[in-house]
Amino acid sequence: MLLYYTKLALLALRQNPVMSALMVLAMAIGIGVAGTTLTVYMAMDHNPMAHKNDRLYKVQLKTAHDDFSPGTVDDLPKQLSYPDAMNLLEMGGGIRQVAMYRTGFIVKPESDTIIPFSVLGRATSRDFFAMFDVPFIYGDTWSMATDDGGVNEVVIDKRLNDKLFNGTNSVGKTIDASSVIYTIVGVIETFTPTPLVYDLNNGSIHQGEQIFLPIALAPTNKMPIWGNTNGWKREPSKSFEDRLNSERYWVQYWVEFASQADIAPYQQQLDNYVAQQKELGRMPSDTAYGKLRSVGEWLVYRGVVDDDTKVIVALAFMFLGVCLVNMVGLLLAKFLRRAPHVGVRRALGASQGQIFLQHLVEVAVIGLLGGLLGLVFAAIGLHGIQGLYQNYSAITEFHPQMWALLLGISAVAALLAGILPAWRICQSSLSHHLKIQ
Repeated sequence: MLLYYTKLALLALRQNPVMSALMVLAMAIGIGVAGTTLTVYMAMDHNPMAHKNDRLYKVQLKTAHDDFSPGTVDDLPKQLSYPDAMNLLEMGGGIRQVAMYRTGFIVKPESDTIIPFSVLGRATSRDFFAMFDVPFIYGDTWSMATDDGGVNEVVIDKRLNDKLFNGTNSVGKTIDASSVIYTIVGVIETFTPTPLVYDLNNGSIHQGEQIFLPIALAPTNKMPIWGNTNGWKREPSKSFEDRLNSERYWVQYWVEFASQADIAPYQQQLDNYVAQQKELGRMPSDTAYGKLRSVGEWLVYRGVVDDDTKVIVALAFMFLGVCLVNMVGLLLAKFLRRAPHVGVRRALGASQGQIFLQHLVEVAVIGLLGGLLGLVFAAIGLHGIQGLYQNYSAITEFHPQMWALLLGISAVAALLAGILPAWRICQSSLSHHLKIQ
């Protein structure tokens, strides 16, 4: 029976192609706009480390005087100073600890056919790769001895490896980064989690780093700071050493625990560290303390998905609602023009339920066609966003799951829009239309 109703629906679409095209187009535009905004929203509202949400924590310290506000809701700085980060690394705790900051280099290729170019880098600890589940293609991270001693070793990503070594195994080869020669010990897949949870200070969405190296090299190689920096007191900054020894905030610090039971002991350890530093006169605040936030809490705290994004998504679905209202009007006009024909069918024995189902199937076909065209519009919209904002490529990927979701939304929306017109045609007077015939 459904197959028969589908054939009737396709025949009805051909009988009035202009009105049918208008309804399909109305549905497609609404689905296209909703699909574009929903894809971006769902990518931004994603926790790439959700499987470690109960074990992976961001460390914050309140070290400034009470009059200083770093722009957060609780006046806690988003980052740590270099001395605090190094002290916490030495203190240990958890199964992994990572201190890191954003840096950058000018890479000078050995080939004369490639001109020198700049790359984003990350000075970090070796635990970074295991902590954030970074997949390796070749080699591995540097050794613990390198973390302690600062040997010139690096891990590069697939993009840089493809550009410099044509994708071959480059482990053991060297790279010239800002006139310093580093030995490559590992090559990772392109790593751009969305959002970039481990460092949200320069935006939650960007292409990620291409070169990773030990933070222990910072004092000797004077690796520049390409991330955000905040300070709360006047300090000399004539040299890189001044920056390292200052109370300025520019280092991110994460700790991974084996289980929830390990969090309280580490918090106590953090409290003891703050008390020790207060005794040394480093932390002038009477309310100095340390804070741990899980990955999920950190994303909420930093407002990765802000209210403006949610409003845009709401407006997109309101626009879809307007499209559906227009579709209801078109369906009413189309179905009521068919009332005499329905009267004849009723006289021949068709029930109200059969008439209702037939028209709902026709609406479902319109919704399916509108949904398919809406997928095309959504893909065009996402491609346009990617063209305008190159860094947004990570959130404009149109996944099959989204296709299915949008088709489901279009089907449900079309059926909701079709209930009233289908019900109205079923309630039309049978005797009236028979007299007309």
